[in-house]
Amino acid sequence: MHQKWGKLLFMHWRIDLELLRPLIPSQLSIDTFDGSAWIGEVPFTMWGIRASFLPPIPGTSAFHELNVRTYVHRNGVPGVWFFSLDAAHRLAVWGARTFYHLPYFNADMSLTQKGNTIEYSSRRTDALTYGEFFAAESAEITGAVNAESFRSYPRAALETSWTIGEPLPQASHSSIEFFLTERYCLYSLYRRRLYRSRIFHQPWPLRRATLNSRQSTMIESLGITVPSENPLLHYAEEIAVDIWPLKKV
Repeated sequence: MHQKWGKLLFMHWRIDLELLRPLIPSQLSIDTFDGSAWIGEVPFTMWGIRASFLPPIPGTSAFHELNVRTYVHRNGVPGVWFFSLDAAHRLAVWGARTFYHLPYFNADMSLTQKGNTIEYSSRRTDALTYGEFFAAESAEITGAVNAESFRSYPRAALETSWTIGEPLPQASHSSIEFFLTERYCLYSLYRRRLYRSRIFHQPWPLRRATLNSRQSTMIESLGITVPSENPLLHYAEEIAVDIWPLKKV
């Protein structure tokens, strides 16, 4: 698949690794930087979505997306583990669940921009939860999570605003920016089997950003409380991405 991502904000917090461990397959190790695991909220918009051998299909090739993620590795191959991917496109949600076994959810979403300030909102409309998604996929995570318990957590939503700042230098391999953003595969689980999809893009053209406001229950919907410290922010205007089919690990 070929697609473009843009108007994208990385918001990251340090988090206790043990809070994430029950939510991630036992086959994966949680990646750390400076002694901490990290969790992120990433709102953005996508367009130009198509199979690599086909032109974009009108009406299906552009929509907003919001993901909650952490960072993992398997046999030394670093990647992304998604706790949720909310999207404003029912066909895309169905396709990603079916062909990539990713926890996609339907949502009402909007993005508006005035000058360098972006306002973004998302409200999940799916009744399905993270735990129920894996139960439906016949996929066990660690066995420490009761799918029914997710019903007691807040419904996932985000209202946020940020201002785009100055460009940053290209991230060095030893930097926190590289650790959080330069990830070239994703992992998913289906019927107790781990899968990996390769991703290719040029290095992220990161910029600074300032958070104007944020009201969110995206991470709380997993039963996790967001750390009280301010998030680490990085913005990207646009990047082209290629995503390969899943392969068993």
